[in-house]
Amino acid sequence: MIAVFSGLLWLIRFAMGACVFSFFNVVIYRLPKGESVVRGRSYCPSCGKALTAKELIPCVSYLIQGRKCRGCGGRISVRYFLVEFAGGIFFNFCGSYFGYGAWGLLSLKGIFAFLYLGILTMVAFIDRDTRIIYNRFHIMIGLLGLTALRLFPGRGIWDRLIGAAAVSVPMLLLALVIEGAFGGGDIKLMAVSGFLLGWKAVLAAMFIGLLAGGGYCVWMLAGKKLSRKDAFAFGPFLALGLGIAFFWGDLLVLWYLSIL
Repeated sequence: MIAVFSGLLWLIRFAMGACVFSFFNVVIYRLPKGESVVRGRSYCPSCGKALTAKELIPCVSYLIQGRKCRGCGGRISVRYFLVEFAGGIFFNFCGSYFGYGAWGLLSLKGIFAFLYLGILTMVAFIDRDTRIIYNRFHIMIGLLGLTALRLFPGRGIWDRLIGAAAVSVPMLLLALVIEGAFGGGDIKLMAVSGFLLGWKAVLAAMFIGLLAGGGYCVWMLAGKKLSRKDAFAFGPFLALGLGIAFFWGDLLVLWYLSIL
């Protein structure tokens, strides 16, 4: 009986996270198009048909409809399902990591982590599509960083200030010397995230981002899908590194230093 109750609670939490990330899907699709993210019903990107409530159930509708629009039969991108699914997983993970608050929902730290992962998810997909990281996301992360001063007091102000400069300043210098080395959005992302995470975690994030981005580049070059002169969005790999570093960045740096 306890196992059934726990499983049901997990599904409820999963649904809550998937619903929030379903809205983030709207932001990912509409923001680059200049459309309102809060007004107007969701619609099929292929035929423009307004979607009904039955067609907007996170994760479920995608599977029931066979990954197709009921109106035109056009294929729905798997991205919508993956983002919603990630939201459900992130919600449960943040709760397990930081504990739950009243009514079994996320604690304040859990909400903080969930929101940061959500912002990084939007940054990753929008940058992948457009090679742009909008300043509003930098502002959001900056506000989270200020909130972290009270919510995570164990990391001091100097740790955060050094973190803001530790990666972003070298990136800026490289961008000035080598044209196209890094975009302004990437630099600002690491600056505000460095303030949020502190210097150890942001260094770990950059390392993970470089490793993942380098692996992707080698794979694409090997498959002749990318030439040496082509550029690609680095934001998704930075977002991946930042998401991992938020939870384990300090530990990764300490582990690395211990084996030197």
